[in-house]
Amino acid sequence: MSGKGGKSGAKGGKAGSTETKTQSRSAKAGLQFPVGRIHRMLKKGNYAQRVGAGAPVYLAAVLEYLAAEILELAGNAARGEFDQPKLNGSLLSYFPF
Repeated sequence: MSGKGGKSGAKGGKAGSTETKTQSRSAKAGLQFPVGRIHRMLKKGNYAQRVGAGAPVYLAAVLEYLAAEILELAGNAARGEFDQPKLNGSLLSYFPF
């Protein structure tokens, strides 16, 4: 027994020369922020003894969301749309000044 299982079909085995390119964890998660770099920094920074695989993906998503929100507010302010509030109160509650 080879341990691979039974049938060789279109989905399994090496039935063709379709080589897939390696995909970064950022691309797999659909993010622009670097998941691998954030994972390395979390491990290097002594924040915890071990860092799970999902933690840097989640943190990259949160950072990307916050950056997008801030860029949108900055773009609105630069365009001259002053009827909207400059900073959302819910965003300011996360940052102690």
